Amino acid sequence: MSETVDNKVRVLVLQHPQEQDHALGTAGLLCRTLASAKLAVGLSWRNLGHALGEPVEVRDWGVLYLGSAHAAGRGPLVAVDRKGETLPNQEMELSGLRGLVVLDGNWAQAKALWWRNAWLTKLRRFVVVPDGPSLYGDLRQEARPDAVSTLEAVALALSAVEEAPNVREKLLAPFRELIAKARALGVQGGKRDRRRRR
Repeated sequence: MSETVDNKVRVLVLQHPQEQDHALGTAGLLCRTLASAKLAVGLSWRNLGHALGEPVEVRDWGVLYLGSAHAAGRGPLVAVDRKGETLPNQEMELSGLRGLVVLDGNWAQAKALWWRNAWLTKLRRFVVVPDGPSLYGDLRQEARPDAVSTLEAVALALSAVEEAPNVREKLLAPFRELIAKARALGVQGGKRDRRRRR
């Protein structure tokens, strides 16, 4: 059993229904590892409170936006405006942040979640800028070379928001175990390699 990470900033993962059965998905692992996280599976919710299952102050929450070329080199977590441009006062954007919404699915699924939930546009927008490729390696094909798993994105974001670099490594530890087990079983692209079972 991996160590529970006691996060101060809450995490709400909105998972596309088609992602929930993926063998190497990280949303469930992330929510089991974080002390304060919720996984909501679906395509649309009326508002943030509906997705979270409780009343909440929208201005205290942010969303990990789908990416922006303008944020490259400014990471690991960059506040952006509605056009994806980097905002001038990054510290102010991070202050008072109590929660982060994360979209879980492949690139097309994440875009579908974004467009089906207009209330996401009312949240502060943040872009994660990875400092390297995903730990998935060749186990899962990504749409973009800078794409990382949901767990990796949240690990980077929380380490920046909470100013606690050890949060990232604590979150990545169970993911590394998952990847090692998948490789040992001969999983390729999220499916077991049947040739290895002869």
